[in-house]
Amino acid sequence: MNRQVQVHGALFLVALIYGSNYSIAKEVMPAYVGPFGLIVIRVVSAALFFGVFSRMVTKEKIVGKADNLRVILCGITGVAVNQLCFFAGLNLTAPINAALLMVIVPVVVLLFSAILLKERVGKRKVAGIFIACSGALLLIYNSRSEATTGNIWGDLLIIMNATSFGLYLVLVKPLMQKYKAITIVSRIFTVGAVLVVPFGFNQLLTPDYGSFPVSIWLAIIFMIFAVTIIAYLLNTWALRYANPSLVGAYIYLQPVMAILIAVGIGKDVFTLEKALYALLIFAGVYLVSRTKQPLPAKQA
Repeated sequence: MNRQVQVHGALFLVALIYGSNYSIAKEVMPAYVGPFGLIVIRVVSAALFFGVFSRMVTKEKIVGKADNLRVILCGITGVAVNQLCFFAGLNLTAPINAALLMVIVPVVVLLFSAILLKERVGKRKVAGIFIACSGALLLIYNSRSEATTGNIWGDLLIIMNATSFGLYLVLVKPLMQKYKAITIVSRIFTVGAVLVVPFGFNQLLTPDYGSFPVSIWLAIIFMIFAVTIIAYLLNTWALRYANPSLVGAYIYLQPVMAILIAVGIGKDVFTLEKALYALLIFAGVYLVSRTKQPLPAKQA
């Protein structure tokens, strides 16, 4: 199979997994497990899995002070801050709000690429950033009057999550050119696990796990293996053959899938106002992604 087809297939599967996670996670928290407790379950389980798996598959080590420091930064931005902000935000806001706000990740990637990689930002890109941010701000402002489906603090936490994840995509790219995906993912989850445990330890001990119905256990297993392990592995592997902007661009699919799933199971309502704000966000991101950017050489 052509390598580019594999990359697009992997990124599509990641978008599908993440799109379903918005509604599935809402089934578990906060009724059964608090958001930070759920993060500890996910991240620690993934760290143990990746740690054992990496030792079985490869003996590769990350060498040099610069690369090890970058791994720590990736663990902070790609796991700890990313997960804490996402689940805390999703716990407070609606699935559709969270999915729509995550679409700004490509814009964040562009900004950090300009700052860290010295990529030139032209007028069209600036216009795209302004339009996308306007849509996001309108969506957040509208959340103030949605006591049942949205919350401004939840939306702001999702924005912080998107910012952290966008920075992670830029930071992890150089590492993916030098090391195997499993090596990178196992290290960043080890860092992330150490950081999230203090935040979620109390929430981890609170639930009565013996009273959980089978459906909740299945949801937790899905979030551990699909959303955490499979999605992170596929995303990190894809970065070896694609630039961060392409990986970020696949986030466009998440709102579509999240909306279909959330509305289909009656977890949220897609209003005309949200549709208009979504169009602003998509239009802005489209302007950013359609402008010419330096890309790495294609690999067969």
